[in-house]
This record gives sequence, structure tokens and C-alpha cells, in this order.
Amino acid sequence: MDSVPRHTLEGAAATGARFRGRLWLVIAAAAATVVGGIIAGWIYFHPSCEWTRGIEYGRRHGQPLTLDVLRPRSPNGLGIVVIVSGGWRSDPATIRPWLVAPLLRRGFTVFAVGHVSQPKASVAEIFTDVSRGVRFVRTHADEYGIDPDRIGIGGGSSGGHLALLLATRGGPGPADAVDPVDRESSRVQAAAVFFPVTDLTNLGGSTEDPGDGGPPIHFRAAFRQEPVDMATWRRQAHELSPIYHVTAALPPVLIHHGDRDMLVTLDQSVRFRDRGLEEGADVTLVTVAGAGHGWLTMPLDVMRFAAFFDRALRLKP
Repeated sequence: MDSVPRHTLEGAAATGARFRGRLWLVIAAAAATVVGGIIAGWIYFHPSCEWTRGIEYGRRHGQPLTLDVLRPRSPNGLGIVVIVSGGWRSDPATIRPWLVAPLLRRGFTVFAVGHVSQPKASVAEIFTDVSRGVRFVRTHADEYGIDPDRIGIGGGSSGGHLALLLATRGGPGPADAVDPVDRESSRVQAAAVFFPVTDLTNLGGSTEDPGDGGPPIHFRAAFRQEPVDMATWRRQAHELSPIYHVTAALPPVLIHHGDRDMLVTLDQSVRFRDRGLEEGADVTLVTVAGAGHGWLTMPLDVMRFAAFFDRALRLKP
């Protein structure tokens, strides 16, 4: 076999060395990009804030109702109430600054409102309690440095349901209430929510749909419907369904909902949006393709919520 010329071997070796050198540069650049992205993400989603925990805003069945206040380094004078609720259960300890980082970055003061979980508290009682949470925030607006006439609200799933109830049913409390907090208004000026229940009378397509218009299969105790009393349920479901309280006075609403959500179907948000548009209200629905009841990129959607609140709340009612 003929030998390969020495200069050819040397050339190949040099080419290989240059290739390996470029490859390591590419790998190093990619690693730097990834590390830089992680660091940037860490910095963005861990903003500096003053975090006051466990402020008692009321009591229910002998248990304290508490909220956390997360105040950014440079507050913009606007407040966002976040309803901490899933399946009408609440654990205020689950709130973390990174979950609401986009709001804090824009200067919003965040109020994470918890409630007594069902079945110890009924959904009707929970709505009464989170309404008091908004009243409490508004009563102490000067103390927290926010405008009492520009308060937004957010939540996901049952938290979204409660937020939309406040958006549709919020208003002044009884003028003769002994507690000044109870006399204050629970009205909100904007709402941004994930996959909310909007119509308890029609759960069509949901895994919680009993098929007869009755209460959600696994949440009957939450509505005091064990056993089910259909006459009482119809009245209660109508009262606790945001879609039946939509008027032209509805504040701006933004909803994000996955099109493969089988627990709370997309239809719940579609019909709420359509009802709002019929009334001339500002309701925007963003459908997340391929998403179920939650998705990995929700923190990015919170960034969009923050931008929405920035637009909606800066226009003074």
C-alpha cells in the first residue's frame, strides 16, 4: 500500500485541531448562554421585595384568615390581589416571590389572600371571606401605599373562579356594618386569571360533570350538597357562577386557558368571554394550544398578566 504524504497527514491533523477548537468554542458559548439564562432567570424571578406574612384579615370557624403583602423595591402605587386557591383549598404558605415576580418587577404591591379550605368552609363562605380580603386591602390602602380605586385581582382554577366572582359581583358592603372593613367596597378594577370555573350550572365536558346539571362530582361537600338537593343547588350554582353576573360594568378581564383542559374545559372561558362581549365589556381570552389544567410556561404568562394590569389599571376609573 502506498504511504500517505507527510504534509497531507500534518494538514489533516491541523484541520482536526482547528475543528476541535471551534467545537469547544461553540460548546463554551452555548454553556455560557445557558448559564447566563439561568442566572438572568434567577435574578428576574427572585426580585427584592419586602415580604410581610400572615396578616390576619378576619376569621372563619375559629381559624384566622390571612394574607401576605409583597411590596417591591420601587412600588408604582397599584395593588394586585392574588387569590391563593386550588380546588377551593388554600395554603398561604405556598406563595413565593418568584411566582409573582413579573408583577413585582413592574412595581405592583401584591396581596396574596388565603382562605379556610373546603369542606370546612363552603364555597359561598370562601367567597364572602376573599371579598373581605379585598375590603381589608382597600381599607388599609394608605398604609400599603396603593390607590384604593385601582386594584387588580388574579388567580387560577378555583382562584380564578373567585377572582371573576369579585370582578362581577364586587361592590360596597352594608353601610350599617359595625366593622369598617365590612363597609368598604370589594370591587376590583381589572382581573387576569387562569382556567377559571365560570358556570357551575353547566360543566359539560369536564371530568367533574355529573351529567344531570348537579354539583361537581368530587366537590359536593364544598357546596354543602351531600346529599344533593337539586332545587337548592340550582339557586346556589347560579349565585356562584360569574357568567350570570356579567354586565357592561365588568372591568377589563384577561383569561388564559388550555384547549386540552379536562377538569375545567375551555368552554367555560369561551362562554364567559362571549357573554362579556355581548355586554360590551373588555374580555380577552388567550387559548393555549395543547395545554391542560396548567403548563410549564405559565410564569411567562404571568409576565403578560403584569403588562395587562399595567395598561388596565393606569387608566383611572
